[in-house]
Amino acid sequence: MRNVSEIIEQYLKHVLQQSTEGAIEIQRNDLADQFQCVPSQINYVISTRFTLEKGYLVESKRGGGGYIRIQKIELKSHGSILDHIFRTIHTHIDQVTSEGLIYQLQEGHYISTREANLIRAAISRDVLAFKLPLRDEIRAKILKAMLISLLSN
Repeated sequence: MRNVSEIIEQYLKHVLQQSTEGAIEIQRNDLADQFQCVPSQINYVISTRFTLEKGYLVESKRGGGGYIRIQKIELKSHGSILDHIFRTIHTHIDQVTSEGLIYQLQEGHYISTREANLIRAAISRDVLAFKLPLRDEIRAKILKAMLISLLSN
């Protein structure tokens, strides 16, 4: 059985998919009422599952009539995907950011589930048993090489 966070995440992704604008605006309290949870549960889902690394822009306006706006960032062309990879990775990349990038590429069907799992295994902090910042530097080089190899023709 799925937990409330997963249900809320799937609901928001479904609503986003149905949106003709590629963005949605939600009222945190209304959504909390709909799922019979506390508003902080909505904050948790949005802050952990709708991050920039996972391909979402989130903005919020507080106060009466406030809202949370979620927009999916689409990687349209092969060139923009590689640009996005280079902008995200730089010379160092931490575990969380790298997993977000892999998630985004998998969600966009640029890499398969199998490829994503292989990459995650290769760049895991358990495998890269070096001290920081060396670990993040090696992770960046491996991740960049693997993604360029997979996404280049």
